[in-house]
Amino acid sequence: MVNFVNRDKNDIFGIPVLGFIFKNRIFLRILQTIILGLFLYAIYFGFINPTKEENLFTTGLFWGLFWPFFMVVTLSTLGRVFCGICPHGFIGKYITKFGLKKKMPKKLANPFIGVILLFLGWWFVYYMFPGLFKTPYASALFFLIMTVVAVVFYYIYDEMAYCKYICPIGTMTKVYSKVSFTKLETYTDNCQSCKTFDCASACSYNLKPFTFAKKNSIEDCTLCMDCSTACEAVAFKFKAPSNGLVKKFKVNKAEVWALILITAAISITMSFHHALGRSAIFEDFFWTKTARYFDGILNFGSIDTVGLFAFIYAVVISISLMMGGMYIASKIMNVDYEKTFYTLGYAIAPLFIVGGLSHVGEFFFYSYAHNITNGFNQAFSLGLDKMAPLASRKDAWVHIFNIFNHIAYIWAFILVAIRMKQLDTKRYLKILAFPFASALIVFYMSLNFYKAYVFSTYGANKSGHNHSSHQMKPNTNQYKAQ
Repeated sequence: MVNFVNRDKNDIFGIPVLGFIFKNRIFLRILQTIILGLFLYAIYFGFINPTKEENLFTTGLFWGLFWPFFMVVTLSTLGRVFCGICPHGFIGKYITKFGLKKKMPKKLANPFIGVILLFLGWWFVYYMFPGLFKTPYASALFFLIMTVVAVVFYYIYDEMAYCKYICPIGTMTKVYSKVSFTKLETYTDNCQSCKTFDCASACSYNLKPFTFAKKNSIEDCTLCMDCSTACEAVAFKFKAPSNGLVKKFKVNKAEVWALILITAAISITMSFHHALGRSAIFEDFFWTKTARYFDGILNFGSIDTVGLFAFIYAVVISISLMMGGMYIASKIMNVDYEKTFYTLGYAIAPLFIVGGLSHVGEFFFYSYAHNITNGFNQAFSLGLDKMAPLASRKDAWVHIFNIFNHIAYIWAFILVAIRMKQLDTKRYLKILAFPFASALIVFYMSLNFYKAYVFSTYGANKSGHNHSSHQMKPNTNQYKAQ
């Protein structure tokens, strides 16, 4: 154990205020307890106040605070700090201490499980039934079920296996944290003579922080900072953005597929359905036309078929561009396809996590700020005046956040070029292969320019009503009857 080190200037633990926030054990426990309390209270409040009219707190906390700010904003900047204060992870550490401590079976020890749960269990359902999870009651029920599942896994299996394999956002947060500009590691000079390995002993995930710098990876670390309170040789440093994606590290196939599926399910589908769906020509897009066609021959009930087909097309296009582009690139470079795919696949990470800052920035002023404020006011009877939205879609200045979409694809192009250095082939072949390896990035970029073109040329849908397919079906049936 090391009791004192001269910290580098870029070590967050050595910066007075930040060091206290990220390293002080008492402060962290208080913060984790508060987050857990808010989490449980939001679930309880959702059951006793199940409708939006009487409950803004539950949905405001989960979908206005936890997801956009504790996930998107922190992942793209500081890394997996939310995992460090996650209510599930916090209680999991204590449950495992008196649990059965069994090893996770190989069939369950698969990070693809969490990826598929997020992709199908959340996003696929979300686009078919967009209002399902947005009610306070449904949100409370969803998180209660996830909590019960987490507790069961924590009790049965050791090494926080739920976080590593089953948690729907576990693999997602792990891979997107590589975009950030921080890294947990140790002062290797101080570790060379260490015989107690206190940092590893303090880790509930059975990790070895003293190896992080050598591996250029912090593995399944959730930045809970328990190791930093056990040994002063642990450092939390500012690094160049995407430092974790620049150097060579052990590739995880589930991480690359998480990037592809999340980009398809969020970035591309939302551009199709939510963005272009607000334009005056939303009926002209192929996903809308497909939905209208099937609405005319099948009864989908309350399913939003426009959202469903926007999702399906986005996924098919994204996977096809990635696989097809990488295949052509591998042939041009004469490099193994699988190596090309998984080495360069990491480069698309900024598309969602950096591009997503555009959505977060705009919707903070559209809805997040007043929903969160009014929700807390309502849940804790603060007696504050009701807060109005800070902006509307008519306010052009809010669109300044679109700059993050452009930063995202530029950043991704740069990462493709950098990660190509890990492929052993001639430089001119890499140049020729570059546009094919960047096929999904090119599509993402083109889609952003196309959205701007559509709204500047045709404008927004002036009717102002929701055009989801189940609301349009009466008109469809009228046309069919005619």
